[in-house]
Formats: sequence, structure tokens, C-alpha cells
Amino acid sequence: MYRFTEDCLTGIQQIDEEHKKLFALLNTTLELLQNEVLQDKYHQVQDILEELKQYADIHFVNEEAYMAAINDPELEIQKEQHMAFREKINHMDFSDIAELEAQHETLEDLMRYLTRWLYQHILGSDILIGKMPPREQWKNQENPCVFTEKYLTGIELIDGEHKTLFEIIGEANDLVKAELLHDKYDEIVNILTRLRDYTKEHFADEEEYMESINYPGIGAQKMAHKIFVSKLEEIDLQHVDDHQQEYLEELLEFLFGWLSNHILKMDKMIGK
Repeated sequence: MYRFTEDCLTGIQQIDEEHKKLFALLNTTLELLQNEVLQDKYHQVQDILEELKQYADIHFVNEEAYMAAINDPELEIQKEQHMAFREKINHMDFSDIAELEAQHETLEDLMRYLTRWLYQHILGSDILIGKMPPREQWKNQENPCVFTEKYLTGIELIDGEHKTLFEIIGEANDLVKAELLHDKYDEIVNILTRLRDYTKEHFADEEEYMESINYPGIGAQKMAHKIFVSKLEEIDLQHVDDHQQEYLEELLEFLFGWLSNHILKMDKMIGK
């Protein structure tokens, strides 16, 4: 069973309550998949899909309205992710699945998609709602990527590696403000490569430390780490080359927003 833990909380009551409903649908799918009794599950699967469609219509509208009301700079990115979810669910059709084996395979596909999307979207995007300053405010700050005392976990190894991550992201900030440098592609690729490599190294060290102290929240931490790395690996370098400045600004917002929120909300708990 998948549990809606504290790590998934956005701090926005309505959004968190609606996320709990999605976890419930995920568990309903899991129970149906694990039911080994040979029976036609067609109608049950259709019910799940219909609930998912209703969830998308209600929750995404509410979430986007909230983000619009607070002028959240990540709204357009969220809309794209929501649209992708709607399209995936709307294109799932069980009407031609007569064989029980085919129903089981389709349920497995649905389960994999829901699990991946749920954690990736909440831990990678929704936890940042309301936590990012407006883009103009962000751009006017000389260097928002400063590692200050509030980010300290009290664990020397982890704090040292977090400081290095902040320094790499700070280089991205310097690149954003380098107005005289028109072609930034090579520098962007270099920063992304270093960030990706060092992030993997840091997460491995952090997870090894958590295992050494039998940290109970290691499962959620590993999931969050995996999501962040996957986002770095999915970056389309062609898109970077076509829209360098815009992409750099969006990337900087995400990198610092995710990392700072992850440290304050999850990593500091390791020290405690």
C-alpha cells in the first residue's frame, strides 16, 4: 500500500486533501491488480479510469486557480504536466480488452504510470507551489543561491556537499546575469553535466549515511532523489540551444527551489 506521508505535503490544505484522493485511487488499482481471483475486471478498471478523469478535471483546475491567485511562476509548467496526465488517461481504452491476461497487463501499465507520475509530480513540482518568488523578484536578486545557516543539517558531510551544490547552481545564476555573453550553450551544458554528476554522488553519500543510522524516512528520500536526477537527465539540450536565456531562468528557479525546499523539509530531519 502506498501511504500519503508528510514528505508529500505541500502545506496547502485543499491541494493536500485532493492528493490523498489520488493516493486512494492508486491503492485501489494496486488491490485490483493483486487480486488473484480469475474474474473479468473490465468494469472495475473502467470505474478507476472514470474517477481519474474526474480527479484531473477537479484537482487540476483547483491547483491551477490557486497558483494563478498567488502569481506562482511555475504555473505554465504545471499546466503542461497536467495536460500530459489528462491525455494519457483519456487515451486509455479498455473496451477491446476481453482476455483476462490482457486486462492484467493493462492494469500493470496503469499502475506503473500512476506511481511514477504521482511521486514525480508531487515531489518534483507540487511541493514548490507558493515557495518560489515571482520571476522578476528572483531576477533582481544579486545571488539568491547563497548557502546560509538555515540550511545546515548538523551533519558535516551532507552540509559540505549541499554547499557545493549551491555553488554550482550559483554559477548558473551568474550565467543568467552575463548579459554580454550571447551564446551560453557550452557553459550551460558544462554546468548541467557537473550538477548531474555531483548530485548523483551526493545522493549516494546521503543515502549511505541514512542507511548507517537506520533512518526511517530513507524510502521517501530515495524516491525524491530519483525524481530530481530524472529531471536533470530528461533535459532537452536542443530546447536549451533554441531558448537559452529563458531556459536558464526556468532551470535556475527549479534547481534552487527544489534543492532549498528539499533540504529544509526533508534533509534537516536526518540531523534531528
